[in-house]
Amino acid sequence: MERFCNASELPRDVCVVIAIKVATTSIEDLCRFRMTCCVARDVGDDDTVLRMVVIPPLHDMNWVWIRDPIGRRFFERCIEIGHPELLFREALRELYIRRNHAVGWEMLQNVARNGLDAAKYALSMELLLQRDDRDAKKEGLELFRTLEAGNLLPACYSSCFAVLTISWPDEVQIPDKGEEHTVCDSTRCLTRGHMGLLYDYRRRAAERGSIHGVGGANHIRCIRCRADYEVERFVDIARV
Repeated sequence: MERFCNASELPRDVCVVIAIKVATTSIEDLCRFRMTCCVARDVGDDDTVLRMVVIPPLHDMNWVWIRDPIGRRFFERCIEIGHPELLFREALRELYIRRNHAVGWEMLQNVARNGLDAAKYALSMELLLQRDDRDAKKEGLELFRTLEAGNLLPACYSSCFAVLTISWPDEVQIPDKGEEHTVCDSTRCLTRGHMGLLYDYRRRAAERGSIHGVGGANHIRCIRCRADYEVERFVDIARV
């Protein structure tokens, strides 16, 4: 390519911007881009580019990439330089599959701190499960409230569901939900007495034609009860 264009004369920062644009389209496009010239191959390995490469959902993942030594090295390199999506998946595996709680907890906090919404959701669930720590529950509820306000909860739950069920359905070990996990402590809440219905709204909606089967948790007006419902659903991932 160098024989037909002046790509080698472009400033490196411009080439990096181009590479990032390509990387955020697909891994395949990044691989094709790296094959075009020496400059593209060089910037395609830049940490900034690899940190931005789009990772396909697990159900769309081509497992040949993971089994292949080159593909395995690629993903390992992305994890080493701090790719948020891959670090999030590793954090959930450490927490709920390998049972390395200290490692997984630190990884999850770091990814959430870097702004990944799905990591914030999982972190909020973990915090809300802290039965004896009121400060942790408060922090978890604040995180949850922010995600709920941005209508991000369905996508966040789907991300967790994919990691914890698609690849390792028999190995997931979500923490037990104790009787004291309940978040809502408002005496004026009108939802509390009906949470049993909402927890299992899909089955009960089919049996009774309940309105709660239409939007599910969207019908829970109390933010605390909504968080309580999400904790129940999150813990039930392991039983799917």
